[in-house]
Amino acid sequence: MSKHTMIYLQPTPVRIWHWLNALGIVTLCVTGAQIRFPEYLAIFGSYKTAILLHNTAGIVVAVSFSLWFFYYKMIAGTLLKLYVPNQEELQHGLLRQAIFYFFRYFRGDPSPHHATPDNKFNPMQKSAYLAIMFVLMPLVSLTGILLMNVTPLRELVLLSGGLKILVSGHFLLASSLCAFLFTHVYLATLGHSPMAHIKPMWTGWEEAEEHGEVKQTEQGK
Repeated sequence: MSKHTMIYLQPTPVRIWHWLNALGIVTLCVTGAQIRFPEYLAIFGSYKTAILLHNTAGIVVAVSFSLWFFYYKMIAGTLLKLYVPNQEELQHGLLRQAIFYFFRYFRGDPSPHHATPDNKFNPMQKSAYLAIMFVLMPLVSLTGILLMNVTPLRELVLLSGGLKILVSGHFLLASSLCAFLFTHVYLATLGHSPMAHIKPMWTGWEEAEEHGEVKQTEQGK
């Protein structure tokens, strides 16, 4: 028989970072679209305004990313455990989770992964976040910083292939990040209710479905 228990899954610093980062990335996507296609979009008025907002949001996201890294690496000390899948997860967990997302979820079966404060993400989430947070985000930030400082960083711009290559690379990386955003929102609705994985980012607490014995939670903390 399934039981429900509350676990404290998302600490306050993580929730603040998440929504600040989300706002920054959405702003980057929208302003970036206007900068890339100014003849079709004028959401923020002038082209100059869009660039100013884009650069400001880029700085906020870069600082936010640095704070995220510092928190999980230096304060929580769980960066690698949370975001790097282990051998068992790579060999078996990825397939189990993929089968759940593509088939078993639509039959009403529970997820094979049960989130805990020390193991919040399933193997597919870990693999995706590993690519996003450790590869895509740093590359988007780096190319963005170069584009914001073309003159003083001219040598690095030339080293990266020139301005045209740099602009194209930044756009493709940003488009991949934007595509992930839509996927992230969709997968967040695949809990035992559509809001089950979204509420913890507001309250910190998630109602977790467990089978058999109910494990001890952090509710008493």
